Amino acid sequence: MTETTYAIPGLTRASALLPRDPHWSEKVRDSFARQGVMGLLGATLTDVWPGGCEIHLPYRDDLSQQHGFFHAGVTSTIVDSAAGYAGFSVMGPNTSVLSVEFKVNLLAPADGELLIATGEVVKSGKTLVITRGDAWVVKNGKLTHCAMMQQTLMTMHGKADKT
Repeated sequence: MTETTYAIPGLTRASALLPRDPHWSEKVRDSFARQGVMGLLGATLTDVWPGGCEIHLPYRDDLSQQHGFFHAGVTSTIVDSAAGYAGFSVMGPNTSVLSVEFKVNLLAPADGELLIATGEVVKSGKTLVITRGDAWVVKNGKLTHCAMMQQTLMTMHGKADKT
């Protein structure tokens, strides 16, 4: 299946950040593949770069709320993962990532056939990584910015992901 790339306003898919782990891409992709909730939802990791990530989630009725929009909890879940994996991409070897705080603003109903979440690193420290995430919904080819998030991640040193 070929994923369509959308021109997300303000997203450059490039970063001045250097990953601390030479196997950063494999580490992120392997971790995403093990994340049960992303599989349950049907989300796919469509792009990852040092300090950034994009996840797509096609609409299904069982992901909706009472008006037929993507549920806010589903939107929050994939934007948390997109920003979390953006942060994880710049963490060192033998580490894992844990969200310790985030705030999501819902800007518009997530009404569409595809939900896209992006994440980017704002500041990468040794233990704490600050990220931002955005969610976009696609309906009839039109992108609508439906959520934005600020997140704090903790680098769990000496603790690789559970395999």
